[in-house]
Amino acid sequence: MILPSFSDYMKFSTATLATCAAIMWIGGAAIAPFGGPILDRYGRKKGILGAVVITFVGVALQTSAQNGAMFMVGRIIVGMGVGLGSIACPTYASEIAPTKYRAFMLGFYYDLWYFGGMVAALITYGSAQIESTWSWRLPSVFQAIPSILCLVLLPFIPESPRWLVSQGKEEQALKVLAITLSNGDTSDSQVLTAYNQILASIAYQKENPASQSWLAVTKTPSNRKRTVLAISVAIIGNLSGSAIASYWLGSMLSRAGVTDTYSQLQINVALNVWCLACAGAGTFLADTIGRKPLAIGSLTFAFIFLYLVGALTKLYGSSTDTSAVYGTVACIFLFQGGYSFGWTTLLVMYPPEVLSFSLRANGMAIYTFVSYAACVFAIFIMPFALESIGWKFYMVNASWDVLGVAFVAICWVETSKRSLEEIDEMFEVEMRHSTENIIQAVDIEDDKTSCVQVHTMCPSNEIRGGEKTGVPETVAKPQD
Repeated sequence: MILPSFSDYMKFSTATLATCAAIMWIGGAAIAPFGGPILDRYGRKKGILGAVVITFVGVALQTSAQNGAMFMVGRIIVGMGVGLGSIACPTYASEIAPTKYRAFMLGFYYDLWYFGGMVAALITYGSAQIESTWSWRLPSVFQAIPSILCLVLLPFIPESPRWLVSQGKEEQALKVLAITLSNGDTSDSQVLTAYNQILASIAYQKENPASQSWLAVTKTPSNRKRTVLAISVAIIGNLSGSAIASYWLGSMLSRAGVTDTYSQLQINVALNVWCLACAGAGTFLADTIGRKPLAIGSLTFAFIFLYLVGALTKLYGSSTDTSAVYGTVACIFLFQGGYSFGWTTLLVMYPPEVLSFSLRANGMAIYTFVSYAACVFAIFIMPFALESIGWKFYMVNASWDVLGVAFVAICWVETSKRSLEEIDEMFEVEMRHSTENIIQAVDIEDDKTSCVQVHTMCPSNEIRGGEKTGVPETVAKPQD
């Protein structure tokens, strides 16, 4: 949208330009309610395939657009493909990855968005010199490349073992676990332990009526907490201010004193390279640092520099002092780097971890809907806010980030270095203890002498210190 040729051809006003930026996320939000049922019924791989096909259609329309309306229709369909992919891919990655690689796989899923942004920025920088509509059509064509790669690789990857178990295909699930954990050895103890945990967890969830519908996200205290934590990632992460640099970098740089189009494009390329490096570092350290400290530290660093961006824009926004301009640009880089180090990694790492299998597809659909709705709000509001209150908007946004830090510190639970089934157990144990405390308080108040015991099934048979926890050990071999 920085390209003058695009603006001249489409003749968008500020309002329609904002709509054009936001409409892709509207498409993603629109398809989100259908994503969960698609994944649960047809499987994780077919959900990814559906996303690829939808994206192809959108790219074709966007590239061949003859007017603004056609371009927007293409973008909304691309958004639907991206939205379905945002549900299917993290769900699949979280369920297929061994515990020690889960942070790496989920983290790099979103980190590579910066790689895509860097490639897109380079393509746009090169195509800006084309003196025709291909200066903006060419970047549109290149959007199809990731989908082509997915289409080529999809036949060679296995289905989620957890989804296979839920469909009664235990033997296939065991083989997939053996492939991912022990080079195909189905008798390996690590494979059998993981297999037993998955059997026990999914059997428990199937026996629990509260976990079998869309309403499951609100039916139990444990499910409500899981859903709130997943949604919090969408709201805090997408309203942190990162969308300013992602979608309105041109306006941001113009207010800082950088008005040349080519200079803005060069900064855009450099910013994506920087953010990719920061996000990659955060992904590698996610298990070492832990999810909560990573989220708190990243957002704290980000809001400090967002405050500084606001202050420098106020003081030197109309100045010709190059050192002041460089200082503002440096703060923009540090803000985005701080955000990328933690939150880019956590955006699709944390939600599928805190959601149990029975909630994961629908929960990720809700997360995606809220995430895209937040993006629409941020993208559509920001240009008007920047025009209306200027530097003060950065201050408001930074203050919101302070509240986000407080919420994470108080409410989030730590999920690093735990299997998905261990995380399930952690939530159930936490809710059991909460229930026991309430019952004990009632007993004391009523002066009861009876001992009330609450038994909660924890869906795991993990061996710890020589003792078994949770449900009894299940069979280690699949049923034919």
